Amino acid sequence: MTTESVDLTDEASVAALGERLGTVDHVVSTASARARGRVADLDRDAVRLSFDTKVIGPLMLAKHLAPRIPASGSFTLFSGAAAAKIAVGTLAVAITNGAAEVLARSLALELAPIRVNAISPGVIDTGAWDGFGEEGKAEYFADIRARNPARRIGTTDDVASAVLFAMTSTFLTGETVHIDGGEPLS
Repeated sequence: MTTESVDLTDEASVAALGERLGTVDHVVSTASARARGRVADLDRDAVRLSFDTKVIGPLMLAKHLAPRIPASGSFTLFSGAAAAKIAVGTLAVAITNGAAEVLARSLALELAPIRVNAISPGVIDTGAWDGFGEEGKAEYFADIRARNPARRIGTTDDVASAVLFAMTSTFLTGETVHIDGGEPLS
């Protein structure tokens, strides 16, 4: 297994990746750039970057890599719980994640029999929350843990298991796998 990094905001970079790789069995796009804030405070460039990395970039991956994927292969895109749990200050994140889910369904139909799915994580203990500071992160996690039905914060292993499921389940396509501990229910 190999991993590659590419600038999803640069189509030429994506095309060059396809040329370098040759045949590809599975593609997983985890890219994200969150544009947070109330609508009045949103920065246009931040919103555009969010769409470029989570929607348009994966669309370009499909354009340039799908011809290199066998019928038994797959694409796995990332969405997020914000698409299902609307909250003030996360409008741009929610619409970007929702668009990623629609992209997965659309590509599943167009690229069939290549399978295309989305993974929608909730709050996962990664470095993404470190900007809150140690105390702020601990308080945020305690609040989420208390409200989410799983009563815990997700781990990277939880997400990795969901990705492996999406890649290996040969009868799963056009779906969003929610790996969020029931967070949108709270």
